[in-house]
Amino acid sequence: MSIDLPAFRLNADIATAPQLGPEHMAAAAAAGFRSVINNRPDGEGGPHQPSNAAVEAAARAAGLEYAYLPVAGGYQSPEEAQAMAALMERLPKPVLAFCRSGSRSGRLYALSLAAARDAH
Repeated sequence: MSIDLPAFRLNADIATAPQLGPEHMAAAAAAGFRSVINNRPDGEGGPHQPSNAAVEAAARAAGLEYAYLPVAGGYQSPEEAQAMAALMERLPKPVLAFCRSGSRSGRLYALSLAAARDAH
């Protein structure tokens, strides 16, 4: 049985997705992603949300780089945008970023582009 990977490609470097679990990491690697960023705080979705540690272990087992940058759903700070920009600079691409729906990761990425521009 194959796992469907619900990713939305923003550009050649990044795609976003709704909540991913450990079972999605091999599919992410098979789809050509080289890195994963988890933007969802542990426990935000209650006890059924996969833990960051479980997703990270599966990502690394699948050969993916992994980063945890948890941010609130309603507001992403300039510091969080700078941290996302630094991850996008450092991590092998393409990157798959996820949160509850994928929207927060997309907003954070857009803010990170502005932060990266301002830093240079």
